Amino acid sequence: MINVLRQFVRLLKLCISGKGGKTSLVHLAAVIALQLGGIYFTIRLVTWTSAFYGALEKVDAKAAIWQIWIFAGIVAANSARSLMAEYLQKMLHIRWRKSLTEAALGSWFADRAYWRLTQGDCPRDIDNPDQRIADDCGLFVKGILDEGIELITKIVGIFSYLVLLWGLSTFALSFSLFGFDVSIPRYMVWAAFIYVALSSGLTHLLGRPLKSLFYTQQKREGDFRFAMARIRQSADEIALMGGENVERSGLDRRFDGIAQNWRKLAGREFLLGCFTFPYSHTVLRIPLFVALPGFLAGSIALGGLMQIAMAFSNVVTTLSWFIFSYKPLSNLVAASSRLDGFLAATEAVRARPSGIVQEASAGELHVRDLKLRTPEGRELLSIPRLDIRPGETVWLRGQSGLGKTTLLKAMAGGWDHGDGRIEMPAASKLFLSQKAYFPQADIFGAVAYPASAEAFAQQDLRRAIEAVGFGDSDMLRLEDAAEGHPLVLSGLSGGELQRLALARALVLKPGWLFLDEATSALDEAAEAELLAMLRKHLPATTFVIVSHRNPRTLGTMRVVNLEPKAEAANENPVLQFA
Repeated sequence: MINVLRQFVRLLKLCISGKGGKTSLVHLAAVIALQLGGIYFTIRLVTWTSAFYGALEKVDAKAAIWQIWIFAGIVAANSARSLMAEYLQKMLHIRWRKSLTEAALGSWFADRAYWRLTQGDCPRDIDNPDQRIADDCGLFVKGILDEGIELITKIVGIFSYLVLLWGLSTFALSFSLFGFDVSIPRYMVWAAFIYVALSSGLTHLLGRPLKSLFYTQQKREGDFRFAMARIRQSADEIALMGGENVERSGLDRRFDGIAQNWRKLAGREFLLGCFTFPYSHTVLRIPLFVALPGFLAGSIALGGLMQIAMAFSNVVTTLSWFIFSYKPLSNLVAASSRLDGFLAATEAVRARPSGIVQEASAGELHVRDLKLRTPEGRELLSIPRLDIRPGETVWLRGQSGLGKTTLLKAMAGGWDHGDGRIEMPAASKLFLSQKAYFPQADIFGAVAYPASAEAFAQQDLRRAIEAVGFGDSDMLRLEDAAEGHPLVLSGLSGGELQRLALARALVLKPGWLFLDEATSALDEAAEAELLAMLRKHLPATTFVIVSHRNPRTLGTMRVVNLEPKAEAANENPVLQFA
């Protein structure tokens, strides 16, 4: 319970700390005030009940008709209050969800936590961060507003209803037990607490597993959606290999997991409903039965019976908030646990110490005593010393699996596992990998990435695209298709995607260009032509290349051979120059 409250407080602080946080508190106060106004109308209805049934008992038609008009006025005013409170609460919901989503996204992107979370030593239960941000933020805000405001209203209302019930239940319950005369004064008040306490205990006993079942359901739903998204993104590869049966089988297994947990969830909700359903449908009638002894003893009239029954019902209903809200509370706790775990993981990965020291240099790139390891601790690559001067072309050559890509990740500041020091120049840098990435944008936004297309003249962007091999007809095809679908680039071949990615270098003109198999999908002639074009248009740029093929046509080039060298206890790669 303490851990759950801690999660609620932490997430609420993020909701309030966003833009307009103080305004949102005023907004919240207005919603609570409107909801508390419902207590007045409830008490007013209790008073009206006595007057209306009293008029019926006296067969006073005029008084009864007047009470009907009063009832209509109460309902109209209460409806206006309720609708306004609901509208303001929805506006507060989207404001808080925006603040919480911005905080979650900020934590995910800060210090490239989204990248570091993909490394092997991160918590295994941090799955589907997209779902946690998109769904859990909304679930938490809705749950905390719905249940939190209702709880505040119930706490305030219970005192008002108890005062009313205390004043009405002036008679005692008298009976004999084992030869002793027993008299319980104001028994209606004590009966309400005993009745709800026993019911709450039984509700928790029946519904306790719901939290873990909701948690698992959200996880499996997210896994299923993610699997389908991967199929959509890799449609070409799956179709070419004829992998439909395997993919369908995998989706079927994931959905079977959803269905299996859903059955458990439905079964548990059924058991809980076996108690809560009859409870909720009898809570308005039980008070009448409890008050009958006083009516039969002549202590109260019919109007008083109906009034005290309604007051008792309000007390019991208010005290039963936990019972009626048990299912949404379980869902709220599950969502907050997932969201809090995600935020904690992003903070932990950002705070994780790295043995690789990143420093800025005046102009050259320096690597000193660098040892790269896998997240499990296995040593990949050892580089005692490496210096690259501005304007050089350096080819980092070595066998597959040696750690060349990991070396570039370390230079980019995205690899924490290892020791040593890397001094990176302050000049602009661009890293292009084998798998070209493009944002959801039109062709010009894709080529300008990670900068904004608005920062460049459209004519310059067009020339860069043409320079990497796209003619006028290709440009028209890309532009027309992009107008209808932002993911049109996913229909291009691997070589075409790599060409477009290389166009970024022509647009951004980085001081340092790192290419990690960025031309592997091109044939040797096309690769040579593109690299020559890049060197021609970027004469001052430093090229650092990881490639299995000799990157010809780049002019004078220094080759750094990264080769493993067997030693007594293990194998450590050593650096050689050619």
